Amino acid sequence: MEITASMVKELRELTGAGPLDCKKALTEFGGDMERAAQYLKEKGLAKAAKKAGRATNEGLIETYLHHNRRVGVMVQLNCETDFVAKTPRFQELAHNLALHIANLAPRYVRREDIPAALVEEEKATQRARALEEGKPANVVDKIIEGRMTKFYQDLVLLEQEFLLDDSKTIADLIQEAIADLGENIQISRFARFALGEDQAEGDEA
Repeated sequence: MEITASMVKELRELTGAGPLDCKKALTEFGGDMERAAQYLKEKGLAKAAKKAGRATNEGLIETYLHHNRRVGVMVQLNCETDFVAKTPRFQELAHNLALHIANLAPRYVRREDIPAALVEEEKATQRARALEEGKPANVVDKIIEGRMTKFYQDLVLLEQEFLLDDSKTIADLIQEAIADLGENIQISRFARFALGEDQAEGDEA
């Protein structure tokens, strides 16, 4: 079967993979677009972890305004190239992130962004609570660890369960997109505005 330029273009738009990879995949699977896309996705998953350190100077800023106009979000999502930034897959990811932030109200991108003093204060609170509950001293640290996991999930975007699919976290969502699109992707920062709150919520990388 002849692999045409339009077929390569379609697969590239679906996956974000390079033209040579797209042509090879289509050739290998006899022009089967679905199988070729799945192959490139699996290939991308294997490479995703290696892309974490690559520069992300392109991307887009997505905005979301809730229907009652009382909650608004801006999120900066970065990737490596302008080409990937323009793909429907990347733009859908940015939209879903903004929607998620509007509804679940995280305060930080990652746990390392939380001020150390706030983390220590929470640990002290949970330790005092566990001791007041009469928990044995030898299991208090384990109890604190479990409760701190919940603390991070409440505050940290990457550790929250995705609004539209609670079987995955936001971090999982990003890794899937890296595998699909073949580039490093980073949530750089976000801001959430809500009437009745004193200031925007969000944090920078």
